[in-house]
Amino acid sequence: MSEKKIYHQVVCFGEVLWDILPNNSVPGGAPMNVAYHLQKLGKQAAVITRIGSDKMGRQLQKIFSGYGVCTDFFQIDENIPTGKVYAEFKENNEVTYDIVKPSAWDLIEWRDELMPLIKNAEYFVFGSLSTRAQQSKRTLFTCLETANTKVLDINMRPPHYNKNIVEELLLKANILKLNLAELHLITGWFTDYTNDEDRIKLLREKFDLDVIIVTKGGDGAILNIGSQFYSHPGYVVEVADTVGSGDAFLAGTISRLIDGSPPKETLDFASRLGAFVASRKGACPDYELQDIGRAIQEIHINI
Repeated sequence: MSEKKIYHQVVCFGEVLWDILPNNSVPGGAPMNVAYHLQKLGKQAAVITRIGSDKMGRQLQKIFSGYGVCTDFFQIDENIPTGKVYAEFKENNEVTYDIVKPSAWDLIEWRDELMPLIKNAEYFVFGSLSTRAQQSKRTLFTCLETANTKVLDINMRPPHYNKNIVEELLLKANILKLNLAELHLITGWFTDYTNDEDRIKLLREKFDLDVIIVTKGGDGAILNIGSQFYSHPGYVVEVADTVGSGDAFLAGTISRLIDGSPPKETLDFASRLGAFVASRKGACPDYELQDIGRAIQEIHINI
């Protein structure tokens, strides 16, 4: 296989699974969600993950292949089942997750075919959840040795992280995406700052980050590039569920970074896409680009 044949603009690493919701089950996992939305936005995305040799795994591969996401690097595990997460919805659109362990994606192996895939990609997206088991953690850090622009979608799900691994991952990243609660938690390890811009500056300087993105749910988002801060108040939508809205936001950001869009435009588009997905059921609703445009005309900015 030549390097040209496996060129993808973005490679996402980590968990692919089924979100078991109160009324149904839907495909998910942050890396897969990001790849799905990138593909919808016209970017070439591939996923490195592992599924079980079971019906649920075969369904996942078939579904995402049908969406156009490259599933050539889905590894098959003969012993450990495909991942599942039980989601429970709380007040204020909050969601809690029971992430089944072990799952096949805990056992992602390094294979030589991954080297050209990662080397040729512009962006490599990863999170903290894929480090909860030693096998996938080792493979991730091998991938990071080769990756170009490394995007850390921290995605901290208790009890599947600790301070040491978060610091290790931050030191590897060029771009960091996290939510407000995660910003407060991580910076609370190092400082008693209360101002969010000061917290962001601390992370940028301590871990030599190029870009930091902080999502604030219904209160918008902050984009920090170098010494410049950009903020967006967010969009008001009738929320169907918030599963995957942050992943859509990240995909929108990466898509516009690839296009070279100005920061304000990038932040606005990511906010629109995140809001649009929150207005639909599940992390990967079916849509076309023009659907976002039509829906956004009906979305009110949060002032």
